[in-house]
Parts: sequence; C-alpha cells; structure tokens
Amino acid sequence: MTDEQEWYGADTATFGDRLAGAREATGLDQKGLAAKLGVKASVIQAWENDLKEPRANRLQMVSGVLGVSMSWLLTGEGTGPDGPDESSPMTSDLVDLLAELRALRGQIAQSGEKLGRLEKQLRKALKD
Repeated sequence: MTDEQEWYGADTATFGDRLAGAREATGLDQKGLAAKLGVKASVIQAWENDLKEPRANRLQMVSGVLGVSMSWLLTGEGTGPDGPDESSPMTSDLVDLLAELRALRGQIAQSGEKLGRLEKQLRKALKD
C-alpha cells in the first residue's frame, strides 16, 4: 500500500478530503479554486464537507485545475498528490484517534441514511 492510498484511499478519506488535499497541494484557497471553476466559494466548501458533489463536467474541470485524475478524486486510486510527510511516525494515540474519527464518520453516514428513510415514511404517512 502506498502512502497516497493510505492517506487518500476510499477507506481513509472522502471525496471532500481528497478535494481539500489536492486544493491545498496546489496552494489554492477555496475562493481561488472557486474563481477558477466559475462557482461560489460556498460550493467548494459544500464539496469539501461532503454535503454536495460536483456534476461530471465540473468534476472534469476540478481534476484539470488541480492536476489529479477524476478517479483519484472519487476513489483515491489514480494520479493524485502525495500524502503528508511521514518523517515522524504517528503515535498510537493518534492512530487510535483517527480510527475513532473514521468509525464516527461511518455512524454519521448510517444515521443520515436512516433519517432519510424516516423522512420518506413520514411524508408518505402525511399524504395518506
């Protein structure tokens, strides 16, 4: 497993994480990337926070501006920036903290899906 896969792989990072990492690697802030793409900075923020995802044509523009492949942005596999410098190994406390954050992210995603299903059921019940 390469450092890039470890830091930006599907099990470790989200689309928003990879977008933010690639943007930072190019030295752009959210406003700068937004200007290059012709969108508002709030759109970039939503993408990086995994609240929204760009359409295919915008995704192609993002990958071109940031110099990464579209597949890397979506999955973490392909051409992307290097992960953070690992000259100093992570302590076990930091590894544990990262694992806990990943588990929490998974729980939040499951809760979001459950909330969506419950909202659908409620809307259906209100119509009936």
